[in-house]
This record gives sequence, structure tokens and C-alpha cells, in this order.
Amino acid sequence: MSSPQSSRNVFPPPRSRRKCVTELAPQVTIDQVFLATRKQLRPNRHGQLYLQVELADRSGTITGRMWNASDEHFEAFSDGDYVRVAGTTQLYSGALQIILTEVDQVDPTRVDESAFRVLTQDAVARLRQELNDFAATLQESLPKLVFEEVLSDAALMEAFERCPAGIKHHHAYAGGLLEHVVMLLRLADRVASLYPELDRDLLLVGVLVHDIGKTVELENEKGFSYTDSGQLLGHVLLGIQIVDDKIRKIEERAGQPFDQEVSNRIKHMVASHHGEYAFGAPKLPMTLEAIALHFIDALDAKLIGTLQLFQSEAAIDDGWTQYHPNHGRKFFRGRDGSPS
Repeated sequence: MSSPQSSRNVFPPPRSRRKCVTELAPQVTIDQVFLATRKQLRPNRHGQLYLQVELADRSGTITGRMWNASDEHFEAFSDGDYVRVAGTTQLYSGALQIILTEVDQVDPTRVDESAFRVLTQDAVARLRQELNDFAATLQESLPKLVFEEVLSDAALMEAFERCPAGIKHHHAYAGGLLEHVVMLLRLADRVASLYPELDRDLLLVGVLVHDIGKTVELENEKGFSYTDSGQLLGHVLLGIQIVDDKIRKIEERAGQPFDQEVSNRIKHMVASHHGEYAFGAPKLPMTLEAIALHFIDALDAKLIGTLQLFQSEAAIDDGWTQYHPNHGRKFFRGRDGSPS
């Protein structure tokens, strides 16, 4: 690795096109550009330092490790920088990683960002327009006021459009939160048409705000990591605070109190959307809308998370994924590599 004082782009030009993370195979020499996030300088069991960094492109993320690293190596680049890495891929505990020998910061103006963004700016704009279209379909005045209050907060929506829905498990990319929420709005709209007892407008507002605390929980300007508020409070409590703030603003403008039951029902959906205490929910779902939100949220998260897992192992020549302890199973992709 070059020192922090050295010039950028010290590597020679690549001799062939870059391979996506999902195209990488074990025991392959790597010399190409990635987006660096979540860098850490850690001691091993012998007290020697090593550098660990998540290396990403639009297809997924792979962990890079450099042995015998130093503070100088750690300070040579920042989270959110493009870096040129050299090293060799290897399988470790069923997961592919890169053992790094070189890492250098790259001038972002010389990088084709389309290789690193899952969602283009046009795709984000279309999702945002769909969000606005859903707002226009709400009929009940109070849910509509909350929905529109959120959309009118320019700073909040800018963070919303940048933010991932998670660091690792699903929609772990810029715009992932927006994409997740729009998918849930589509699902909620269809579910509400099948169960007329559901309050559609209330459910749609619950979808919009259920993960809105992630705009504060996750740092999303340069790379993705947890903020101090995120680690101390979590996105559920932060989301309830945001909803409270929006309702206070509505009350100030209207000059009268917001209906307490509607307020409680919206905040209850935020509090209970994880569904179980074991999964971090401070309350279990106790309304029809909260039950519906929990299950459609879990459906999208699990399907997208599993699809991302398929993609991350696309280069492994087998119809099955590796065994994943977090899931307690391996998954069958199909002999042709497709999930069905």
C-alpha cells in the first residue's frame, strides 16, 4: 500500500475488464477498483494488527483483509472512497474474501460510477415519483397529512433516497431504503384490496415511516456504518421520534391537537414492525395494520436478502449455496444458477 502522502492511481492500468464481486472465484489474482466501506484496524489473537475493509460494487460486497497492517495503512483512504486493490481471493468459512497486498485511493473523477451503483439516478427519481403517486391516493385526512409532512421535508427525503435499508442483509446499497419502501407500498396496496377491514391509508403511512429512523441510524454520506445515535437508540426509537416531530408540526400548523388514536396507531406500527421481541420489536403487532406491515416487511426483506445471497455466490459452480449459519441452512439456486 502506498503511504497517505503518495499520489493516487499508482497502479498500472488494468489489462482486462473488471470483474464484478459476483463473478469472482477462489484463488484468483485481483487488481481492480472497488468502493471501500466499513474499514477497521483490528488485532488478531497474537496482538498483530490487520486491516479489514468491505469492498463493494453494484453486484455485492466482499471482505478484504491485509495482514500486518499499520495506522498508516488505515489512514491511507476513507470509507466511501474508491480504491484500487491487489490481492488474491480465497474461501474462508464458506465465504469468499480477498487477501490484500496493496490498497490505494483512486481519484473518483476517473471512475465509472455506474459499475458501483445498484440504482441509477433515474431509477431513484422514478421510485421517488412513485412515492408521490401513492401520497396522492390517500383519502383520510390525518394519514395523508403525515405522509405529506414526511415528503415535504427536503433534508429527510435526501437522506431517505441515499440510505440503504440495511448494512448487510437486504437492500444494502444507496437508495435501498427507498426501493424497499416503494415495494412495500405496492404490496400493502394489494393486501388492503383483499382485506377490506384493513385501513389502507393508515397501513401506507406505516409503510412509509416504519424504517425512517434508518436515515439517522445509518451514516450514508460516505459508505454505510452505524452512527452513535443508531447504536445507542436504534432505528425503531429514532423513527418514533421522527413521527412525533412530524405530528407536532402538523399540530402547530392546524392550531389543534392531532387525534391521539391515529398517532398511537402509526407509532405502534413503527414499534412493532419487527414482529417479535427476539427480533428487536419493543411491542408485538396488536392492530390489523401492524400485523400486515410486519409480514409484508419480512417477505420483502427475506426474498431480497436471499436473492442477494444467490448473487454473491454466483461464481460458485454448484446448484446450492454454501451453508449459512445465520439462516441455519443452504439454499438451492437451481442447476442453471437461477433461483427457480
